[in-house]
Amino acid sequence: MKFAIIRERKNPPDRRVVFSPQQLHVLDHAFAKAEFLVESSPIRIFDDAAYTREGITVTDDVTDADVMIGVKEVPVENLIPGKKYFFFSHTIKKQPYNRKLLQAILDKKIELYDHETIVAKNGGRLIGFGRYAGIVGAYNGFRALGLRDGSFELPKVESLPDYKALKKELARIKCNLPPIHIVMTGSGKVAGGIREILEELKIHEVKPKEYLQLGQFKSVQTLFTQLDVTDYYMRKDGYKPTRTECYNNPELLKSDFMKYARVTDMLITGHFYGNGAPYFFTREDMRNEDFNINLVADVSCDIDGPIACTIRPSTIAQPIYGYDPQTEKEVDYKKEGAVTVMAVDNLPCELPKDASEGFGEMFSKYVIPAFFNEDKDGVLQRAKITTSDGQLTERFAYLQDYVDGKE
Repeated sequence: MKFAIIRERKNPPDRRVVFSPQQLHVLDHAFAKAEFLVESSPIRIFDDAAYTREGITVTDDVTDADVMIGVKEVPVENLIPGKKYFFFSHTIKKQPYNRKLLQAILDKKIELYDHETIVAKNGGRLIGFGRYAGIVGAYNGFRALGLRDGSFELPKVESLPDYKALKKELARIKCNLPPIHIVMTGSGKVAGGIREILEELKIHEVKPKEYLQLGQFKSVQTLFTQLDVTDYYMRKDGYKPTRTECYNNPELLKSDFMKYARVTDMLITGHFYGNGAPYFFTREDMRNEDFNINLVADVSCDIDGPIACTIRPSTIAQPIYGYDPQTEKEVDYKKEGAVTVMAVDNLPCELPKDASEGFGEMFSKYVIPAFFNEDKDGVLQRAKITTSDGQLTERFAYLQDYVDGKE
């Protein structure tokens, strides 16, 4: 079987790739029946020569490959009929802007495997860039803090060569952090990345209950707490919800986040937000005189969703904007009374080398072996969205109305 690492063609350009040259070298030697090609690219974080040095063929023509592996969506005009494709298609939530892409995939009888659908039997994601989204998002949050208050300066992540250099920059500002209270949300890979930054900065952690107690007093040290779904939601009947109820029965819930918003200066989000779940806080909540949050690093970045001040995604070029709770409009982030917002929606792109290597490690472990062990763990079966005869698989049949333009 022949695998091709395809060139990224979506704009803005993405320098990430699924495998580093060293990882492809290892795979090429590990699987006797596999052949790996790399489509030439002028933007990839690892240049063509790096792959050639590892003995991997680099070419402008990968049409004879069986499996095409990329990161972002492939433009419709570049899809090759009858192939197997792996990339983030952004279609499984019925995103309107990619309906034509899924329609084209079906028309061209392509087998689509979305990176988001590569999951374990329990439904947990096996691969992704989540950790690096958390790392870059938290770093960007502190960068915004320093720029807004004029207390310190951090360079943009995209100007740094790797994660090691990022950590060196953080070491410079540890002594310049103001005595603020920080909430981080989530419990998955994104949250894990956020936690790495907080720990790198040596910020003291307390449990949610202690955090609320300490919040009654003026800050004398920088500290944070990590919230899971059962911390910021409560059932409408007053009982504490289970995690299962939080994820599967959002209609039972209401937000209990305001008790944290009263005593929090900075919010860093790493949670998963499901359809129908209550908002953390509304625009009306933000006008409450008890609302204290003045900086949000919204790594989760659900637009007009649970975090009311995230009114649009920001960009790597312009990552920070301000939100005025009184007018509900975007303003300069340094304006008095504004909430500073960092809501970049493609954060791992800022750390392409480390993100690519981390992704490739997971893909090598869970996906490539499935092609040669008869998919004994069902990884490919669960991940497949479309079939080679132009149909949706049973698992993704719910997308038919979306494909037909009825949703």
